[in-house]
Amino acid sequence: MRKKSKFEQVRITPESERLVHRLMEENPGLENILIDSTIESQLYASLRKWVLDCLERDSMALQYYSGHAHGRDAYLKLSWSDMAAIRILDYIDHEGRDYIDPNLRGERFINQPFRLLWLAVRYGRGGAGPAFFRDMLHLFRQFNGRAIRHLPDQEKVMEWMDRHPSGLDEEVINIRRKNKTRIINLFIKKIEAGTLTSSTFVLDPTWSRKEKYQKILEWWDNRLFHLHFAIRSPELLDEMLDHSLDPETMALLYEAKEVGIPFFINPYYLSLLDTRKHGSYIGADQAIRDYVIYSRELVDEFGHIAAWEKEDEVEPGKPNAAGWLLPDGNNVHRRYPDVAILIPDSMGRACGGLCASCQRMYDFQRGHLNFDLDRLRPGESWPQKLQRLMAYFRGDTQLRDILITGGDALMSSDKSLERILDAVYEMARQKKQDNRSRPDGEKHAEMLRVRLGTRLPAYLPQRIHEKLTQVLAGFKKKAREVGIRQFVIQTHFESAMEVTPEARHAVRQLIAAGWVVTNQQVFTAAASRRGHAARLRQVLNQIGVLPYYTFSVKGFRENYHNFATNARSVQEQIEEKHFGAISHHYYHDIARLNEQPERMAEQLHELQQRAGVPFLGTDRNVLNLPGVGKSCTFRTIGITRDGRRILEFDHDATRRHSPMIHKMGKVTIVESKSISDYLDQLVSMGEDPDDYRNLWGYSMGETEERMPLYEYPAYNFSVTDELSNFKLSEEEIS
Repeated sequence: MRKKSKFEQVRITPESERLVHRLMEENPGLENILIDSTIESQLYASLRKWVLDCLERDSMALQYYSGHAHGRDAYLKLSWSDMAAIRILDYIDHEGRDYIDPNLRGERFINQPFRLLWLAVRYGRGGAGPAFFRDMLHLFRQFNGRAIRHLPDQEKVMEWMDRHPSGLDEEVINIRRKNKTRIINLFIKKIEAGTLTSSTFVLDPTWSRKEKYQKILEWWDNRLFHLHFAIRSPELLDEMLDHSLDPETMALLYEAKEVGIPFFINPYYLSLLDTRKHGSYIGADQAIRDYVIYSRELVDEFGHIAAWEKEDEVEPGKPNAAGWLLPDGNNVHRRYPDVAILIPDSMGRACGGLCASCQRMYDFQRGHLNFDLDRLRPGESWPQKLQRLMAYFRGDTQLRDILITGGDALMSSDKSLERILDAVYEMARQKKQDNRSRPDGEKHAEMLRVRLGTRLPAYLPQRIHEKLTQVLAGFKKKAREVGIRQFVIQTHFESAMEVTPEARHAVRQLIAAGWVVTNQQVFTAAASRRGHAARLRQVLNQIGVLPYYTFSVKGFRENYHNFATNARSVQEQIEEKHFGAISHHYYHDIARLNEQPERMAEQLHELQQRAGVPFLGTDRNVLNLPGVGKSCTFRTIGITRDGRRILEFDHDATRRHSPMIHKMGKVTIVESKSISDYLDQLVSMGEDPDDYRNLWGYSMGETEERMPLYEYPAYNFSVTDELSNFKLSEEEIS
C-alpha cells in the first residue's frame, strides 16, 4: 500500500484553486486523464502514454530521456517542449519515492507531483501550495507549446549589464571616498573616547584632529589595522554604516549575536556599502550587503545546520565519503585523485571577513571556528606537522595539484606562507627525484600546479604588498625548476562593485609576480540578477582576471535568502554567458595565456577583441555536490508541495573522479526555494519578472567543457594507474 502524506486531507487555498482551474482550462487532455483515472496506476500509465504519443519515435527527447543520448551536444539539441516532456516522464518515474529534506531538518517527504495534482482536481485537497501549481502550470505550457522560449539578443544582455555599476566608476569611487572619510572620523571619535583601543594603533592626544585623520588615513593601507578594528557587534556595524540599518534588521542582528553567530567585517569592506540613496545606484551594492547582513533563516537555523561537504567529515583511519584516506587532523581535504586541499594551522584558517552564506557556519555553531586571530597563529608543532603532510603528498601516486586555502591562504603572514610554499617546493623536488628509479608506466604523478585560495583581493586588498609578491615570485622561479608549471591565485569577487581601485592594484601586483588570477563567483540571489554575472566577468577581464567557476549556493534552509535556483544558473549560462563563449578557433590562444601572466590584462583584451565578444565566459556554472564533485549535469525529478524542485545530479563526466563515484551513483538535492519565491525575491530587488519568463523551463543541465587553460599540462612519461591513499569504506565493501 502506498504511503500517504500527512497533508493529503488538507484543502488547497483559493489561490491554488484558481491556478488549478487555469491549468485544466489550458490542458483539456490532462484534465480528462486526471478525472478519468480512479486509481494511481491508471493515472501514471495514461500520463505516460499521452506524453509518449506527443513525441516522435526515435526523437532526441526519447533518446535523451532513456540515456541513449547524453552529454552537452545532445542536450543543446533538445527543443523547449522536449525538455518539458522529459520532466513529466521523470516525475512519473520518481512518483511515490520518499526523500530526506535537510531544509526541514531531516524530515522525510514523499515525491508525488501528479498525485498532488490528482487530489487537487478531484477533491480540492492534497495541501499543495500556489508555488507548486504555478510550476506545474508553466510546465504544461512549455509542453503544449503555449510558452515559447524567446532568447535575448546581445543588445538586451548588454542593456542588463549596463544596469550594474562597477567599483571603478568615478561616481562610485566618490561615494566610497565619502564613506571612508565618515568611518575615519568615527574611529577618531571612538579612540578618543577610549571605546576602541589598541597597543599598536595609538593616536597621540596632543595631535590636532587633522593629524589624527592623517594618521588613520595612513593606517588604512595597513591590513592589520582593518583586522584589528574589524566590526564584531551589531551596534558598531550600524554606527559604521551611518545608522542606516532599519529596526527590523538591527533586531535580527542582535538575535544573531545572541545565538552565537560571529561578526567580523573589516572597515574597508564596510566602506563599499552605500548608506544613502544615490539615484541609479540604489540596490547596486545588494550582492555585497547580502554577504554582511544575516538573514532570518540563518538565525533560525543556527544550531541545526547540517554539513553540506560530506567528504570533509573524517574519522581517523577511515576513508572520507570520496574514499580518500587522509592524514590525522583537519589539514587535508580531498575529492579528486589529482588534487588536494591544504589548510594550514595558521591564520590561514581565518578570513578577512565572514560571508553570511559561508559553508563553515556548520562549524561555527559547534564552536570549532572563530575569529580570535591570536589563537590562530601557528603553534610549535606546525613545522613538524607540515613535514608529515608533505610526506603524504610525496607518496601519493596521482597528486599533481595542491590548493592552499583555509579560511584564506593570504591571511597567513608572509613568513608563514613562505614556509608552506618552501615545503611544497621541497616535496615536489623529492617527488620528481623519486620517479627517476621508477619505470615508465609505474611513475607517480609529479606536481604541476599550485594554487592559493583567497578572497582578500576583494575583502582586504591592502594585504597584497611588495613583500608578499616577492615571496610569490621567488617561489615561482624555483618551483619551475622542479616541473611545477601553473601558478594560480584563486580568488572570489562576488560583484563588479567589489572591483575597486584598491582591488585592481592588488590584482596587478599578483599578476606582476607571475601568477594567473582566476575568479570563483557564488551565484547568490542578488548576484543572479540579469546581467550581474556577465558584468562581473567583463570588469574582471579588464583588470586581468579570468572567470573560473560560477557556483550555485551550497547549504540548506540557512542559506534560503541567498539561494538562487539551479534553473536560474542554467538560464544565465544559456542566455547571458553565451555571448562571452569562445569558439574552439581561439582555444590555442587561451591555453597559452599562462605563458605570460604579467600581460594578462592586455592578452584578455586582445583575445576579446579578436573573438568579438563583450567579455570572456571562461567559467563553468556548477554546484559543488556533497562527496561527488562539481557538476551542472542534472534532471528535475520531482517537486515538493511548496514548489521546491527535486534535482538528481550526475557527476561531471568531463573530468577524472574518485572510483567511489561509481559506488555512490547519482545525488538528489532538494532545493531550498521555489521558482515562485525566487522570482518574488527578484521583484523585491526591483527586477522585472518578464525578463525571467523562460526561467520555469530550465529543468535540466549538462556540465560545460573546461577551458584549455584549466587543464593540466601533459607529462612526457606514463603515470601508474595505481591509487594510493584510497580505500573503499566498510559499507561499500559489504
